[in-house]
Amino acid sequence: MINLTYQYKLKLNRQQIEIVEHTLEVCRQVYNYALCERKDWLRSRKSLVNSCSLIYEYIIPANTPFPNYNIQSKNLTEGKKKYPVLKSVNAQVLQQTLKTLDKAFLDMKAKGNGFPRYKKRIRSFVFPQMLKNCLGIGKVKLPQLGWVRIWQSRDYPIGFIPKQVRIVKKASGYYLMLTFQSLEVCPDAPVGEVSLGLDVGIESFIATDSGELIKAPKFLRDTLCKLKLLQRQLKNKVKGSNSWLKLQNKIALLHEKIANTRRDWHFKLGHYLCNLTDNIFVEDINFVSWSRGIVRKQSLDSGIGQFINEILPFICWKRGKFYLKVNKDGTSQECPKCGKNTGKKKLNQRVHTCQHCGYQEQRDIASAQVIKNRGLMAVGRIVKEKAQS
Repeated sequence: MINLTYQYKLKLNRQQIEIVEHTLEVCRQVYNYALCERKDWLRSRKSLVNSCSLIYEYIIPANTPFPNYNIQSKNLTEGKKKYPVLKSVNAQVLQQTLKTLDKAFLDMKAKGNGFPRYKKRIRSFVFPQMLKNCLGIGKVKLPQLGWVRIWQSRDYPIGFIPKQVRIVKKASGYYLMLTFQSLEVCPDAPVGEVSLGLDVGIESFIATDSGELIKAPKFLRDTLCKLKLLQRQLKNKVKGSNSWLKLQNKIALLHEKIANTRRDWHFKLGHYLCNLTDNIFVEDINFVSWSRGIVRKQSLDSGIGQFINEILPFICWKRGKFYLKVNKDGTSQECPKCGKNTGKKKLNQRVHTCQHCGYQEQRDIASAQVIKNRGLMAVGRIVKEKAQS
């Protein structure tokens, strides 16, 4: 099963904009109410059985079950009798909002994320089911909104069925995230003949085993002066005034432009790398820890985590290239020629010199060569296991 998501910019009229804004506000209220209900239940279970706080204690009956998604979804249906505003929004949209909150609680336990917070604003909502014959040339039919016009920058994929749609509010307008699904099964990309090892560097964005050092443009730092000027002007405005809102929108537009420029460069770089090789090997790095280390500004500006973990695997899958992550430990301490350990290197030591075989190379390039060697060993093991099975 293959899922593809296409993004189109919406051209909404005034009535449709009001409906979208109203839906976003009701979704925010439902999310915050459901979160408050869960927090109250958890707070009521903090008190000991034989004692309680001297100040106050929130009490919920002991036989009251935890308000999970099923219970809150049932209460949402009953709440429409008491609060008519809930009837003005598609029921499935509100259920998806409750699913988002439920996923946040599951991620909190499974991934160690923080406790969910109340939302000051919600910027998107989902229609999980599409109407019949909902696609037209330059337009899409949606529940509640009817036919909405879009900038159809690309054709709809052939052989795919529209499954769901998400409406996203950005600084530059409203966008449609249309998800298509195909029942066809896409096999894994076969191992090719030509391989490429990539090392994530400090001085350069990535280094290849062939000796190419690719530096990333300074997406954020090039526009930092303009960004600081706008934020300095914002400080002197009255919060909530029209001029304050206009400056907020200018800042958001600038951030969106930076993100779009970075993402566009990532996709072009990914296609360039796929043109060079059949197999791509990268390090299995935790980029969250990178964003908190001494190279946090460079890594966040370049978006290296987004490129390695999201964009490059997608392009490799789309182009039929083999993509594999290998062990990152000791790539700068191992000699790519003889395979022996050369000891730890300081960050300012940018040249690899092997005391065993005398091999000398730029540090990041030597690490990329080690990554390629590890990838080839892993590929040989994978091919051998498939042949035996």
